[in-house]
Amino acid sequence: MLDLRICSHHHFRFAVGNRFWFHHCIYISLLQHTHTLSLSRAEPNRTEPRICYLTHHKEKERAQRSELSVHWVGMWVGHYRENSSMYKRTPSRENSSIDDMEENPDILDNFSDKGTSNPSWKLSLPHVLVATISSFLFGYHLGVVNEPLESISVDLGFRGNTLAEGLVVSTCLGGALIGCLLSGWIADGVGRRRAFQLCALPMIIGAAMSAATNNLVGMLVGRLFVGTGLGLGPPVAALYVTEVSPAFVRGTFGAFIQIATCLGLMGALFIGIPVKEISGWWRVCFWVSTIPAAILAVGMIFCAESPHWLYKQGRIAEAEGEFERLLGVSEAKFAMSELSKVDRGDDTDTVKLSELLHGRHSKVVFIGSTLFALQQLSGINAVFYFSSTVFKSAGVPSDLANVCIGVVNLAGSIISMGLMDKLGRKVLLFWSFFGMAIAMIIQATGASSFVSNLGAQYFSVGGMLMFVFSFALGAGPVPGLLLPEIFPGRIRAKAMAVCMSVHWVINFFVGLLFLRLLEKLGPQLLYSMFATFCIIAVLFVRRNVVETKGKSLHEIEIALLPQD
Repeated sequence: MLDLRICSHHHFRFAVGNRFWFHHCIYISLLQHTHTLSLSRAEPNRTEPRICYLTHHKEKERAQRSELSVHWVGMWVGHYRENSSMYKRTPSRENSSIDDMEENPDILDNFSDKGTSNPSWKLSLPHVLVATISSFLFGYHLGVVNEPLESISVDLGFRGNTLAEGLVVSTCLGGALIGCLLSGWIADGVGRRRAFQLCALPMIIGAAMSAATNNLVGMLVGRLFVGTGLGLGPPVAALYVTEVSPAFVRGTFGAFIQIATCLGLMGALFIGIPVKEISGWWRVCFWVSTIPAAILAVGMIFCAESPHWLYKQGRIAEAEGEFERLLGVSEAKFAMSELSKVDRGDDTDTVKLSELLHGRHSKVVFIGSTLFALQQLSGINAVFYFSSTVFKSAGVPSDLANVCIGVVNLAGSIISMGLMDKLGRKVLLFWSFFGMAIAMIIQATGASSFVSNLGAQYFSVGGMLMFVFSFALGAGPVPGLLLPEIFPGRIRAKAMAVCMSVHWVINFFVGLLFLRLLEKLGPQLLYSMFATFCIIAVLFVRRNVVETKGKSLHEIEIALLPQD
């Protein structure tokens, strides 16, 4: 039997910063105390060691105090359950900051609700699949001009003009940056569903303009429209999938975004195959993309709106109705109760850009922006741009090279889907960047003068395939899933817009400077630079990224709540 005073004092010294364990300890001690008193009352002749503050009291007084203790414990437990909810904000936030998460990544385990069963994932799956059409379009439009570009330049009269060819590609990236910067304000202003529809509209208009044009200007304007939709789609898709998915499959559903992007890239590749044999086939390639865009716009009419966005707008009844559609009637009440326990009093305030960059949320925004920057600085797009040349040097045709890259990318994405909710986000991200660093070292070795020509070919091709596979396992799908999880609901959409904008800016400069750097530095030094960035990413993930596997958005938000 434990002394209440000693126990509480002992654990207070051990857990002065953790009220949960302190309360839990006192609770256990009180139960033991009550149980002992009950036994004493049932067996009055039995000799038991008495706790210190009952030593000089009579047996009758001890029995009366036992009854009071039972009553007091019941009231205390009720008070404990009410005031120590895992989602209730408390004035003391010392243990809720992201710094504590860095020192102890397992702190989120203290916020798990072990008493609730998992809702059915089948209800939310159709909504997620419709949303990932935007990711399919993202991949499709990134790859649609690769094969047909030569045919386009001939038909539109700018053959041999490398500047014009570069503009056909880069104009889309410029439009994507514009759409991405606006995505947070659009998603918060009109909701996630209408944001998807606004994403589909410029892609339909732009693709139609590109398909029907007879001059370079029309092509560039069309690509600018398409790019605006491309920039708007990925951040909204990441937000929507995160907010409508049950926690226990959120990682799996989040991997659908990367898989859809891979399918889009491969779809553009296969549809572009006849372009060399059939005159004007490039117009068909653009027209085809209007079909999934129209399906996205119409399909969103029948999909659920994000309950989180509805709740922030004060539309409580509608939010509960959407939870019923996504999780089932039995889980909707619980989901609403958890949502209501998070203090949303400041959600209606306008989130300013300065607050994201310099305010109390600046650190988590910095983590998100750095992840996307390191994703691009790892050299993934440079590898995609340079893959045909590397495979051609090994005697592999460019068409087959693109298929190999696409298949490896898709295979890695499918595997990551199965591992995301088993191993966790941080583990996949860590080992993904580590594998990419090893792959870049292999490619740098193949480019050195110490390896024979045949060995260099094996090193280059093998290193490139390993790099793409490692990227697809974690560095590709995880950032887009992890960041909406760790951003508080109030800033989620706008913070995603800022971080994705960093992605597009770095992407643009890597594409712009890669060939020049390759010419000036050579492949060995350039690959070594990319390997260095991958190693930096490994260290950054280990130090700053927290694990969110299996946690609800409210648990994560409370655990990462910054200090005022």
